Amino acid sequence: MLFIEYPKCSTCRKAKKFLNNENLNPIVRHIVENPLSKEELHKYISLASIPINKWFNTSGQVYRSMQLKDKLKNLSDDEKIALLSEHPMLIKRPILVHNDNVVVGFSEKDYCSFLNLQETKK
Repeated sequence: MLFIEYPKCSTCRKAKKFLNNENLNPIVRHIVENPLSKEELHKYISLASIPINKWFNTSGQVYRSMQLKDKLKNLSDDEKIALLSEHPMLIKRPILVHNDNVVVGFSEKDYCSFLNLQETKK
């Protein structure tokens, strides 16, 4: 199991805490210090069940500063992947890779489903 994160990201911290509470110890990868290659992005995007545009961290500063809201629709998938590989902070996170499946972002419900765990009642 691979957990790709930006440690300062609150959503990544919540996801990591969830995994630790479930006694799961994934391999952890810092998305900025060890960015995803174009090849890895191609693979993970093909394994995830979401469209490529959902891989963009639309609430991030890099996304806003590059004014990508209107530009993305005019880019090919290869151009989008190139952008994501060149600017790791554009990638929505965390990313959890397990058994040739990928989930992007974090919700306890999605992680429970993804990992075949029982969801805790609050």
